[in-house]
Amino acid sequence: MKSAIHLTHLKSQALFERAQLSIPGGVNSPVRAFRGVGGTPPFIVKGQGSRIYDADGNEYIDYVCSWGPLLLGHRFQPVLDALNEALERGTSFGAPTEQEIDLAELIRELVPSIEMVRLVNSGTEATMSALRVARGFTGRDITVKFEGCYHGHVDSLLVKAGSGVMTLGLPDSPGVPRGFSATTIALPFNDAARVDSLFLEKGGTIAAVIVEPVCGNMGCVLPKPGFLEALREITARHGALLIFDEVMTGFRLSLGGAQQIFGIKPDLTTLGKVIGGGLPIAAYGGRRDIMTHVAPSGPIYQAGTLSGNPLAVAGGLAMLRYLKDHPEVFDNLDSFTARLAELTPATATCNRIGSMLTWFFTSGPVYDFTSAETSSREKFGRFFHFMLDHGIYLPPSQFESLFVSAAHTVDDLNRTVKVAIEAFESV
Repeated sequence: MKSAIHLTHLKSQALFERAQLSIPGGVNSPVRAFRGVGGTPPFIVKGQGSRIYDADGNEYIDYVCSWGPLLLGHRFQPVLDALNEALERGTSFGAPTEQEIDLAELIRELVPSIEMVRLVNSGTEATMSALRVARGFTGRDITVKFEGCYHGHVDSLLVKAGSGVMTLGLPDSPGVPRGFSATTIALPFNDAARVDSLFLEKGGTIAAVIVEPVCGNMGCVLPKPGFLEALREITARHGALLIFDEVMTGFRLSLGGAQQIFGIKPDLTTLGKVIGGGLPIAAYGGRRDIMTHVAPSGPIYQAGTLSGNPLAVAGGLAMLRYLKDHPEVFDNLDSFTARLAELTPATATCNRIGSMLTWFFTSGPVYDFTSAETSSREKFGRFFHFMLDHGIYLPPSQFESLFVSAAHTVDDLNRTVKVAIEAFESV
């Protein structure tokens, strides 16, 4: 691997300039534009195992992992084999297939709170649909979310929505009608007393509380002891639904997701990322009595032409079957990521759980949106570019989590630790 500082990016620069003529900001998802760290994003041409390669031939140890889905690394052979087999049958039918049942049954087996599940195409679609189901089931209109939690670019949820708007310095998003945002109340993450107080005032109008059980979009932020338990008790007491957004944490932190780790059983769960093995797919599911209200079983409408796409389903089945047969993957990932956390200097704060980690450039604890914002974006930018120039690819935003894959090796770890120590010293 190239280890000299100042890798060349001439081809990537040319591609970025060309992209900006046809694509807003030159990218198809905002954080990829490097606005949070400055500079030009490398344009990636391939990945293999723990590594990615850009248009200029530079090689990087990848800690983005497609923002979480590649738990087993790039081009994991069982996933490739499943995709090749699926391609022999066709790419899309718009009709039921047996493999959709297989994936639904496997999700139900691995996540006991999910008694029925509907496949969709993206995490945004999953959260949008889960909220519609919650409103339809309860007959109520209000959603409670938490500042810094990102649940996709759903109109009603783009209120204090975490990494995307934080990285770009946007308060919320223009184009969202005031009436939509008026149905959402945002409270501080980890403040159960505020939740209880709100429910005492408005509990009869609240359809659901939606939360990332572990936040990944204001950086990795963990729940305080008792917080998730309080959400479970308060929502149950007032007849509202508890929705866990496990698009990021599902099948990444454990086979049963964050809800298995914390021992909480939500009413509805949204999944994505890992369940596709690197292909675009997501899902929402939960209690049978709730999910039977979804069309065509019930009156709450939701549909999608490519939902249950054969390629994505095949990739997801290969991924989840492997994880079911090799649960040791999660302990190995935890040990690897713990080694990275150990190198954090006193001038920074590290939040970690399993294979998710964020270094915040602040000396105080980070437990909510306000404390996350105390982190120095300037220091993070310098840290990020030092790492990038030495062949370590991190998420290009202070307010994202890095992800470790099972493809990362001891050599990857040793190199990353060495470079990170130098990077911390340099900032």
